Order: sequence, then C-alpha cells, then structure tokens
Amino acid sequence: MTVGVGGKTPEQALAGLAQMTEGMKPVGLDEYQSRIAKAQGLMREQGIAALYLNAGSNLYYFTGVKWSPSERMVGAVLPANGALAYIAPAFEEGTIRDFREVDGFIHGWQEHESPYRLLLDMLAAMGGAADAVVGLCPSLAFFMFDGIRRLGSDLKFVDASCVTNLCRYHKSASELALMQRAKDMTLEVQKAAASILRAGISTTEVAEFIREAHRKVGAPGSTFCIVLFGEASAFPHGVKHAQVLKDGDMVLIDTGCLLHGYQSDITRSYVFGTPSDRQRALWNLEKTAQLAAFDAARLGEPCQVVDAAARLALEAAGLGPDYQLPGLPHRTGHGIGLDIHEGPYLVRGDLTPLAEGMCFSNEPMICIPGEFGIRLEDHFYMTATGPRWFTRPSHSVDDPFGLQA
Repeated sequence: MTVGVGGKTPEQALAGLAQMTEGMKPVGLDEYQSRIAKAQGLMREQGIAALYLNAGSNLYYFTGVKWSPSERMVGAVLPANGALAYIAPAFEEGTIRDFREVDGFIHGWQEHESPYRLLLDMLAAMGGAADAVVGLCPSLAFFMFDGIRRLGSDLKFVDASCVTNLCRYHKSASELALMQRAKDMTLEVQKAAASILRAGISTTEVAEFIREAHRKVGAPGSTFCIVLFGEASAFPHGVKHAQVLKDGDMVLIDTGCLLHGYQSDITRSYVFGTPSDRQRALWNLEKTAQLAAFDAARLGEPCQVVDAAARLALEAAGLGPDYQLPGLPHRTGHGIGLDIHEGPYLVRGDLTPLAEGMCFSNEPMICIPGEFGIRLEDHFYMTATGPRWFTRPSHSVDDPFGLQA
C-alpha cells in the first residue's frame, strides 16, 4: 500500500490539522505606494499619461480594493504624475472607501449616467492632452471599451499590461512569504486528503473534505478542487461525473487556497494500493520531467526553455512529441500570484527572460487516454542564484509525501 494513502477517518485527519496563518499579514500601505511609484515611473518611460485599472486583480494589486468585475464600471485611474482616483457607482462609494488601502477621490456615477463619459472626463483631467496615450486594463470587458470608443474619444488606448505586468511579474519578499505559507497550507491538506482514501469513497466526498481541511488550516476554503480517480485522471481538468475509488486506481488531486489574496496550487498523483509496473515507470518519468524543467530555469533564459526541457525528457521516453498523446498536452507551467494563472508562462513562444521574483507552477502532466494521468505540480520562484522550490516535489511513487524518507 502506498505510504500515507488511507488509514484514517475524515475526523482523525481533520483533528491532525492546525491553524497555520498566525503571524501572516496582508500587504501594507508602504508596498502599495511603492507599486504605484514603480508603475508611474514605467508610464513616464513609455509615454503613457494614465492607466485605467479595472475591477479585478490589477485594481487589487495597486489599491487593495478587492472587487469582482461586473456590468457596472468600478476601477481606478492612475496618472503618470499625481494622485490616483477611483470611479464607481455612487451607491458603492462607501464600500470602495472601506476596501481601499490607497486614498483617492471617488468619482461616483448614478445608474442613469454614463460611466464611460465620466471615465473620459477623468482621463482628460489627469492626462492633459486630448490625444494622450492611455493604458486600459486587460480585464476591461469589450462592451465597456466599445462604450468608451463610441463617445468619440481622441485618446490613444494601449494595453496596460506593458506596465502592470512589469510590476506584477516580480514578487516582493512579503508576497513570497504569503505564497509560501499558502502553499504550505495546501500541502498539509493534500497529505490529509490522501490519508482518508478508502475503497468506495467518491471524488465528491474527497473534495468536500478538502474544502473543510483548508478551512481548518486557516483559509476561507478551497479556491478550486479537482479530484480524479482511474481513467478520469487522464483528463487534465476533470470530467463531469463523480468517480468511486477502487484498488489500483491512479489518484489525482489538484487544489489550492487563498491567503490575503495570494494563491496556492498543488497537484499530487499516487496510486491507491500497489502501483503496477506501468504506473511506476510513468510516475518516475513524470518526476524526471518536472526536475528537468526546474533545472532549466536559469536567470536570463527565456521562459520557453523550461517547457522545452520537460518536453524533451518525455519525448526521449517515447511520449509525444509536442502536444500529442500519450504525452504532455499543455504548457509546463504558469505564473502565479494574485491570480491562479498569470503571466509569464512556461510555454513555447514565451520569450520573457526569467528574472528574480518570478513565480511559476511546474506541472508537465503525462496523459495516457483510457488508462490514467499523472500530474506532479509544485511551484518555484526565481532568486538571485536560480530557482527555489516553494514545496518539495513528491518523494516517490511508494511514499509520495516522504513520510518515511
């Protein structure tokens, strides 16, 4: 029997978990102000007069306002010089004031009024020239941009990612600390979930346990949870029907949580029972590909070399090539931070140079249609001396959590 898999009741496993968020503080005002100063410096270098930060992770990153995008325009305008200001429905002004970490005048619009006209007036006042260059948040819905465009603005709009990405790609020490703790929390939840497995348990039961386990360690719950058994594990993001666990099944659990806005995302694959020779060989190959990707992550190299290294390891064993199955059907990894998936990406064609503070998943999944899939997902971040794991990779197919190492 695989070490650490099975043997406990859900109650016993939950009792073994403890609150893990003590001492962890959210990002403070000084850091928000530093982010704004960096963005404004980049804007001046690029000749951008102002940025519009729409509801979502960019607004949160620069202001502390956590707001989900909707049909109502909520955001902030950041000029290259001067103070940030907010735009929101007038009836939400009090809530915006409560959420914000960065002060700024709140421009409210009534339900019958055009927020697009108000935004253009704000941009004109901040940006100066009628033909100024303005960066628009990439999360801005097209219908909102279309509403702005129909008003006949002479402003020149560009993608604000040319500024926001250069800020968000490089995580600070406080961001890394929050991500480290969030990942530590999810790894403990992964161990607990493995311990409750038994023949006949359903994927739904396991997912419900994982949500409760994340709450036990101090998270609001799971931000997402994928639990797959047997043949279903060959589908990277799952199938629509629940499965029931049986002896010899490959188990794939991919889950994460939030800590003060920062994400975790860890996948573990192992066998319930005793691995077959084929399961063992492919599990070991998956680990080889994951380590090849990690070793290829060198400062200054383009992101795509990490994907190429993982793919080469798999192709040398007869899988693929490229995205063909059996093999690796998707990119090797994604950036992570406030968003579960954010740039840059470990994929062919992403030429972004690897740099200090960048954070990535490392998950070169092997999919064998009709049999099983194996994904070992851990994350690493780039330091001045190269990559460093947030969580150590799975130890072995027989002892995935290294309980007897």
